[in-house]
Amino acid sequence: MGLPTCSLWILVARTDIPFMMHTIPHLVRMSNFPFRERVLAIDTAPLTGDKIGRPGIGTMEDLRDRTQQLLKTGVVDRLVDLNYDPTYRDRVYRKHFGSRIRPTHNYKGYPILGTIFTIEEAKSDYMLHFDSDMLLHQQPDYSWIEESMNLMEKHPEIMSFRPLTGPPREDGSLHQRVSYEKDPDGFYKFKFFGSRVYLINSKGFDQLLPLPIIWRPYRQKFMEKLPLKLQTTLNYIAGKGKLDSWEIMVSQKLEQTDYFRGVLANTKAWTLHPKDRSPEFIQALPSIIERIEAGDYPPEQAGYYDLISELWF
Repeated sequence: MGLPTCSLWILVARTDIPFMMHTIPHLVRMSNFPFRERVLAIDTAPLTGDKIGRPGIGTMEDLRDRTQQLLKTGVVDRLVDLNYDPTYRDRVYRKHFGSRIRPTHNYKGYPILGTIFTIEEAKSDYMLHFDSDMLLHQQPDYSWIEESMNLMEKHPEIMSFRPLTGPPREDGSLHQRVSYEKDPDGFYKFKFFGSRVYLINSKGFDQLLPLPIIWRPYRQKFMEKLPLKLQTTLNYIAGKGKLDSWEIMVSQKLEQTDYFRGVLANTKAWTLHPKDRSPEFIQALPSIIERIEAGDYPPEQAGYYDLISELWF
């Protein structure tokens, strides 16, 4: 029996221009998996929230040029713009939230509709999402995707999997602010979801729906005393209200159900998340990627998921 099919989806926006030509080829190369397709989903919406102040923001023309380069060089197979048609938005929001909602992004500017779009449009058994700034190490004789698929077949209560968060520590411990438990089959179980990297079974994720709608605190405090359904209806009519993070909504649903998020304990693959966007980081990024691909990292980075810049350059 062959492998189940899996497609890779990466969301890109104008904020990603400074680093995407390094990170996206790196992620495809390190994943080393026969994806059904590798897709870049392009966010064409105006920037909102904290995305507005990100350094190195380019134009939409710049973004189009770079995505075309990645297509022409064979790094990805397809480019697609996010679908902001109101009819499409209402349809998929009804499925994922049980209600119509107007905001397409959360209060920070994260694309909630875009995230749902990639899940809905993935025509494969499994769907893998990477944020465009993620960094991945994987040894050549190993596939974290394959191991995750096998574990999800055995453990249907695991809604998603991802590789180890941060380079491994010798004692196998994780530097985490949320609780977790170790499963004897070689993975950690979390009730808190993370949206930067996740492998999901496309049909299995539907079992988690609808997700709870979580609105950010209102200026008009009386709104917070209203039933959630009424809040959502009023926000839809008025075109107001700011959504919380999608990962918070998924996390709350995990808390309400028997499902978990899985993090592989296997030390043959691990990820790092760089928060740094400084010119110095962008200049050092190719050498950082080279070290990570070789499995080399500063000892003090072990166990930490966020890249500690001063250790690398």
